[in-house]
Amino acid sequence: MARRTARPAAPRRYRLGPEHARCPHCGATARVAYHDRRTVATLDGLYDLVLVVRLCREPTCPRYRRPYRPEEEGGWALPHGEFGLDVIALVGALRYAEHRSVPAIHRALVARGMAIAERSVTNLLYRYEELVALRLADQSRLAERLREQGQVILALDGLQPDVGHAVLWVLRDCLSGEVLLARSLLGSTEGELVPLLREVAAALPVPIRGVISDGQESLRNAVRTALPGVPHQLCQFHYLREAAKPIFAADRHAKVLLKKEVRGVRPLERALAGRDDAAATATRGYCLAVRSALTADGRPPLGAPGLRLHTRLTASHASLGRVAERGGSRRNSAGSGSSSTGVSSPPPTTGRPSAPPTAGSTRPRTCSRTTTSGRARQSGPPTRRCSPR
Repeated sequence: MARRTARPAAPRRYRLGPEHARCPHCGATARVAYHDRRTVATLDGLYDLVLVVRLCREPTCPRYRRPYRPEEEGGWALPHGEFGLDVIALVGALRYAEHRSVPAIHRALVARGMAIAERSVTNLLYRYEELVALRLADQSRLAERLREQGQVILALDGLQPDVGHAVLWVLRDCLSGEVLLARSLLGSTEGELVPLLREVAAALPVPIRGVISDGQESLRNAVRTALPGVPHQLCQFHYLREAAKPIFAADRHAKVLLKKEVRGVRPLERALAGRDDAAATATRGYCLAVRSALTADGRPPLGAPGLRLHTRLTASHASLGRVAERGGSRRNSAGSGSSSTGVSSPPPTTGRPSAPPTAGSTRPRTCSRTTTSGRARQSGPPTRRCSPR
């Protein structure tokens, strides 16, 4: 939506002029032709920029009558942009460093006193991505950085979104982290990968000292053909993944067994519907912790989901034990005349949810397995309900 009200007047004015009074191409005198003005919104506020523009009057000059604008103007904002480069940098940092959404970025800018529309935040995000792309595509900068380190450790891998789609091949330097080449190919054969590797090797100002990839046969043959004599190592992640397959299978089985021990969280939460006392609030918190532990997953081989579930359930069980100990001490000190309801110590099964204790209890409670309808029976879903004996 276009702005319906005029932007307020800038409280600060800044005058910018060219660094030289002569034409940068032919050296002839470049006279002041006119003054241009633009308002730029920065994180510090609004600035009214007065730009001194010069023109070359030499007819034989290639820049004859072409505007010679102040060099410092590019440090304030992009051409025809009303927001400063600092605003674009902040938008990019909030989006990609803190993973905020566009509405959240808009609220953050408004909180800093900036008058900006949500759609303008999206446009600034596009400008940030374009600037980053230009930076990454700067071959002179990349060549200078590679010369400083003196060698390249090449890593290559392909990503295929779905079967039958083109494969995106990314070639990256492991030492600097720079992407050297990214290209989509219709296949992953040796004949298609060899020209890709040779193109990268020819464009680099330093030699390739090693290659890292997965164990695909076509990849190994392509590296052997395009880069003869260069050491080729398989990716450590693939080594770990293959070595951890038996451990991962056992861990997954352990996770299934652990899940069986903590069933019945939902019926317990339904039984607490309509209650807002402290015991019900604490019980809902424990139920939420158990459900969160059940849905959390890991990424093998470095993140075992079964071990993570066991750790979180053990922490919940230990917390229940501490609550039971505190409740027992209060119960003993309160005496036998109290009419409050207490609970026994937490069940021995790791991570099994139970209701938190209440202070001052004198009557022990026994637990029985019940159905969701409340009728006790010998065998059934492992929902536990405590009742006074």
